[in-house]
Amino acid sequence: MAVTVLIPTPLRAFAGGREAIELEATSVGDLLERLTSEHAALRRHLFADDGRLRSFVNVYVNDRDIRQLRQHQTPVGPGDTVSIIPSIAGGTAVADALPTLSHEEILRYSRHLILPDVGVAGQRKLKSARVLLVGAGGLGSPAALYLAAAGVGTIGIVDFDVVDQTNLQRQILHGTSQVGVPKLQSAEARLRDINPNVRVETFETRLTSGNALDIIRDFDIVADGTDNFPTRYLVNDACVLLGKPNVYGSIFRFEGQASVFYAKEGPCYRCLYAEPPPPGLVPSCAEGGVLGVLPGIIGSIQALETIKLILGAGDSLIGRLLLFDALKLSFRELKLEKDPDCPVCGPRPTVTALVDYEAFCGVGAEPSYDGLEVTAAELAAEWKRNPDLLVLDVREPHEHEIARIEGAKLIPLSQLPDRLGDLDGHQEIVTHCHHGARSLKALEILKAAGFSKVRSLRGGIDAWSVNVDRGVPRY
Repeated sequence: MAVTVLIPTPLRAFAGGREAIELEATSVGDLLERLTSEHAALRRHLFADDGRLRSFVNVYVNDRDIRQLRQHQTPVGPGDTVSIIPSIAGGTAVADALPTLSHEEILRYSRHLILPDVGVAGQRKLKSARVLLVGAGGLGSPAALYLAAAGVGTIGIVDFDVVDQTNLQRQILHGTSQVGVPKLQSAEARLRDINPNVRVETFETRLTSGNALDIIRDFDIVADGTDNFPTRYLVNDACVLLGKPNVYGSIFRFEGQASVFYAKEGPCYRCLYAEPPPPGLVPSCAEGGVLGVLPGIIGSIQALETIKLILGAGDSLIGRLLLFDALKLSFRELKLEKDPDCPVCGPRPTVTALVDYEAFCGVGAEPSYDGLEVTAAELAAEWKRNPDLLVLDVREPHEHEIARIEGAKLIPLSQLPDRLGDLDGHQEIVTHCHHGARSLKALEILKAAGFSKVRSLRGGIDAWSVNVDRGVPRY
């Protein structure tokens, strides 16, 4: 049994609309720290800048004022009830703690204000909210744009990449003039142009087990726009440990998924996918491709779910997985249940701190390819000396139409096991694909079939285009 914290009506907007919250703690100070870590927006309404409890807020343990006990050191235990009692004496009203709207904001958000489910109160909630976007790419772009336009007061963004020309087909937060510029710099300028009232906090770093809790702790909601499994599991676990909602989105080719993982009210990401797929099994967007408009659809759904959580309006995607098929233009919905054996959000969790997520996802556990890879420059020189060397292109035919290395032989990876007879087992072979991942799989297939003189082109045809033949288009 935990300690029950009763949230007064004026402060419920900063605690997800909840009347009561149960927490594990041993003292009032510990309890309030846990409470404001899980609901960051409460902190500035309970504590002054110097860390002291505000003068207009009193705290009671059961029916006794902590000022007559041991104040923050007052012990609490299972079954205790802690009441937060805001005072309105002296003209200070906690009901007015939500930020007010300027005349400019009233005009800007007028189409929100006339919605009964938003109104002035809802717009003030949006202005008070703090949302963290993990990634400023395909999913983060539409989410950031719509959250800023909607008037979310503080938008945090975690990203460490620079804008690349290949991003522009789908990452609408960035433009051609921003190629080569850090994504955070590009995003901040764009969001400030959309809405100068929004505060943008940037974190130019890779999210890791060492910094995730510190970064996420001060935000109310996290929107996950990551493109790799280690970070996705890291975001999930950090949100569970901190009690934050995790607005999830993912995309691949013509399909997308969306949900809200909030362990306090439903399942987490691990309840849906207990273990990650083996490294390399699921291609990235760079290898598998993605329809440019798809992240716009899924990222907009993430923005919508985030806004609904802030407003406390409608039915969220907690406990539901939304599946979108762009080619069929169809939505399907699956019901999600909490996994009673979930190692993070289950009743007997075994993961109580952040772990090494690259190790968990098998990154770095791949076979060693020392001596089995060749650079583009090395291949060019060797091919010139030995014209009989076979360069084997294992990409798909539609990729071969985009760009090709002159003289290479095309056998798609999916066909390779059935076409081994097309190859000379005694010939020197160098496999290549787009960036190098599929060619390593081809190397393994050939080695297992008895081909002894096989290597892979590191960096694929992209490296060939950059370092050897700029006449080969990059894609």
